[in-house]
Amino acid sequence: GLPVFDLSLIGVGDDGHVGSLYPGREEVLVGNDGPWVLPVAMKEPPSITLSLPLMQNGREVVIAACGVSDKYPQGKSEGMRRAVVADDETLVTFPAVGLRECATWVMDQMAASKLGDDYTSSN
Repeated sequence: GLPVFDLSLIGVGDDGHVGSLYPGREEVLVGNDGPWVLPVAMKEPPSITLSLPLMQNGREVVIAACGVSDKYPQGKSEGMRRAVVADDETLVTFPAVGLRECATWVMDQMAASKLGDDYTSSN
């Protein structure tokens, strides 16, 4: 079977990439019977990433999203909406949806701002 990490802390990009599993790429579709570590030749220099099944298999999976910038003044709010609540996203269009059911999502207020009242607290 797959190895199990006690804790997986995973970042997510505005485009929905997790690790180096990017939208529109075959690597995101690797199943439980595929390789655990995948090459990512699209980046320079090339890198590696864990497969989605391996990310999903952690005892505790935490996704962290925070911060704003001049380029993204609303932070990752649209990306987090797509990752957590959008019904029309798939693994291919937005890989972060593959972690919806297994992860605890930790976001700052800006990143959570488009999720709706069911996902935000006034604390």
